[in-house]
Amino acid sequence: MTDIQPAMAVITILVDADACPVKDEVYRVAERFRAEVRVVSNSPFRIPDHPRVKRVVVDDSFDAADDWIAEEAVRVSPKCVIITGDIPLADRSLKAGARVLKHNGDEFTHASIGSALATRAIMEDLRAGMDGIGGGPKPFSKADRSKFLQSLDRVMGAVARQHP
Repeated sequence: MTDIQPAMAVITILVDADACPVKDEVYRVAERFRAEVRVVSNSPFRIPDHPRVKRVVVDDSFDAADDWIAEEAVRVSPKCVIITGDIPLADRSLKAGARVLKHNGDEFTHASIGSALATRAIMEDLRAGMDGIGGGPKPFSKADRSKFLQSLDRVMGAVARQHP
């Protein structure tokens, strides 16, 4: 009699790629965990030539990439990690059962998403009254990149342990 070990379920990383500064980091961590990566955008991005990394180009309609990611998250959760800075997409992904990381390594959680949505709404109202005056997000730093790598590694390990 031979021991047959159950096949380990594959983790899928879905990257909201249009404004993602950490795609290379995602590819490195995904390789260590043998995860599938889907790079989702409205226009083609260069991706590594690797059988587990796929490009998904959606049409340029409003929220087409977000819709594709949210639908895929429902299909592959709970073995799904989403990389996005988009708060409404993070909310949809959490509801689907996925884990969600911002590009700076902060994790969206069920406990934090409500305040993130509220802050986003307040900031939209403030920006609307400023007639284009104002800044944008702070520049992406080496510390943000490092924190992202640590967070993605931690989340991938947790997902792998929870769902063998």
